[in-house]
Amino acid sequence: MQELLGRIAKLDPEASLGLRVIACFDELMAGEVNSHALASAAAALAGCPAGFRGGDGSRQLRVDSGGVSIPGDRPAEVAALSLPNDSEVWLEREDVALPNDELILERFGLAIGVRFGLERQQLETPRDVALALDPAATPEDRSAAAVRLGLTPGSGYRVLAAPLFAVFEKRPAGPTDVITSEHGTLQVVIVTDDTEDIAVTPAGLGPSGLIGELPRSLRAAVVALRLSRPPEEGLVRAENFGGLVELLAESSDTTDPDAALIEQIMDSPWAESTVRVLLEAPTIRQAARDLGLHHSTVQSRAEQIERCLGYDPLSGYNRTRLGISVLRWRLRNSRVLELPGPVG
Repeated sequence: MQELLGRIAKLDPEASLGLRVIACFDELMAGEVNSHALASAAAALAGCPAGFRGGDGSRQLRVDSGGVSIPGDRPAEVAALSLPNDSEVWLEREDVALPNDELILERFGLAIGVRFGLERQQLETPRDVALALDPAATPEDRSAAAVRLGLTPGSGYRVLAAPLFAVFEKRPAGPTDVITSEHGTLQVVIVTDDTEDIAVTPAGLGPSGLIGELPRSLRAAVVALRLSRPPEEGLVRAENFGGLVELLAESSDTTDPDAALIEQIMDSPWAESTVRVLLEAPTIRQAARDLGLHHSTVQSRAEQIERCLGYDPLSGYNRTRLGISVLRWRLRNSRVLELPGPVG
């Protein structure tokens, strides 16, 4: 399914939306996520609350599109799908149903049935992955959750963060869940620090740390994910940026005096590729060779950037200043966590 999705997405992104829904739930089932994660995914994909109820009526869960649990019974009028043993899943859409609602319900119901066997297992399994990654939880609670997940104190782990619609050529082994962030709904996988065979796009991989440092790894992984530019940069490792990831996670655009100027520069069609190579190359002549352009053309572009910024971007700490501003620009303009809009 993932291979088919990748091929069709290149030909027609809109036509691949239904396959993306199928692939998303396939990956969540492969990761053996809990009931809350499945409901969160359904709600995020549909853009409205979603829920399920066990056949005996004692087990019910409702979540909004941000993955937050909703108290109380479901509304009387919902788009519901009946499952064996009088169980059901539903979407609580107030407006007219959208084309993918039926498919989301079908895959949501299938995932609930396959994962939990409905009557055979408890639908409400502990959310230990979310707890182990929660910076607001106590260190004791996070450590206890990590141990329940089978993680070993004293060993190193990383957090892999990906959107719901990420393409997994091969899913890495490790505890998995669906969580929400201020930037969107995420699939997260906790992997050992020596895991090398990771083929996911787009995705961000956090730095290695002990189980108590998992929230820090998650925060860095989300920054790395938002810096990804598939297909050229599908998987971004936070450690490749060193301490800059922490700086980007801590700061905001209000602390960047060059934000508006960078936006102005990046409006030019040549700007992003030229700035990237200027930051990486030791000289303008080398940058010109890397870009396949004449030296005078790249020199002219560098001078245009200097006039706009008011400083020489390739001199001393100014190169770092430009680099940080460009990374912030990439974060502001990241689209990797945006779900495709439903076709009405």
